[in-house]
Amino acid sequence: MNREERRCDGEASGSAARGEVDFLPVPQLIRISNITCDSFNISWDMEGGDMEGITHYFIDLNKKENKSCNKFKHKDVPTKLVAKAVPLPMTVRGHWFLSPRTEYTVSAQTAAKQLDADYAVSEWSEIVEFCTADYSTLQLNQLLQKAEAIAGRMLPFNVFYRNHQKDYFYQASTSYGSRDAQCCRMLPAVKDNSGSHGSPISGKLEGIFFSCNTEFNTGKPPQDSPYGPHRFQIRADLLFDQNTNVYFGDFYCMYTSYHYVVLVLAPEGSSGNAFCKGRLPALRPSDNRFLRRVVGADGSLSFLHAQDVLLEVVYTDPVDLSSGAVEPISGQQLTSQSTLNAKKDPSCKVCNISVGR
Repeated sequence: MNREERRCDGEASGSAARGEVDFLPVPQLIRISNITCDSFNISWDMEGGDMEGITHYFIDLNKKENKSCNKFKHKDVPTKLVAKAVPLPMTVRGHWFLSPRTEYTVSAQTAAKQLDADYAVSEWSEIVEFCTADYSTLQLNQLLQKAEAIAGRMLPFNVFYRNHQKDYFYQASTSYGSRDAQCCRMLPAVKDNSGSHGSPISGKLEGIFFSCNTEFNTGKPPQDSPYGPHRFQIRADLLFDQNTNVYFGDFYCMYTSYHYVVLVLAPEGSSGNAFCKGRLPALRPSDNRFLRRVVGADGSLSFLHAQDVLLEVVYTDPVDLSSGAVEPISGQQLTSQSTLNAKKDPSCKVCNISVGR
């Protein structure tokens, strides 16, 4: 952060200014622009007062109160920044106090450093609100590189599967928004807020969650599941054919040693593919570290998944139940392992990058 000298201790920029405040102009019409996941530009107008005497700006930045915030996250405190007076707009950047996709309030005041190293300050400006952005492809590529480092070797698989409650698959009902009332198709639904807070697919991308991980000793899907005692299985080539693109969406953990990689399978020409283009890193279907589609010499397809991460695959189109089969699983429903709206561990060094949490 090249323009910020230090954090203010809170007293130097208080409204009870130490020095004469009447001669310094108050910032007016605060403008926020060029917002990213961990930076923004700020500018304002100034009229009257001793503008040439301004040596510093004080920026008061606070996260808006969110009663449903993750209780495990580090406590957020008000942040007062002292910056040298530079031509506006001024860039404010710093992952230690800015998180992606988060609402903040900000105000500013002008200051003049005195001979005794104290400050004379203006009154505070009005308070304005803004929201930081999602991760860009820059941050997602950083996450991608971290995920690739622990993906491990590739294992063969031949089906995607999705667990749910029995009535989700068998009963005609409007209880499930992610399935039509005639129980003929599974429908895309908006992804929950699990994973990295800055992931651009959370709360925005519509899709159907599938898994494809297999047990090392059997080569088959595990018999336990956090999501329900009944499982829909579909041949891998029906979802991951040569007309389907694959994108990297997220990498996270939930305070455990298990790490999750979220991938998006989006058929060419679909609305899901249009959403992913430009937002998510595209992976080569035949050559990536997580999920591969390999074309044999005879034109046949085979499929591989990474061994050392748990893959959450989001398919962006409806899926006919008639294209697969539903069966009960013999294992337990391990609800404690569900990732539904699970928050990412902000302290994990394996899956975090230096742009918020």
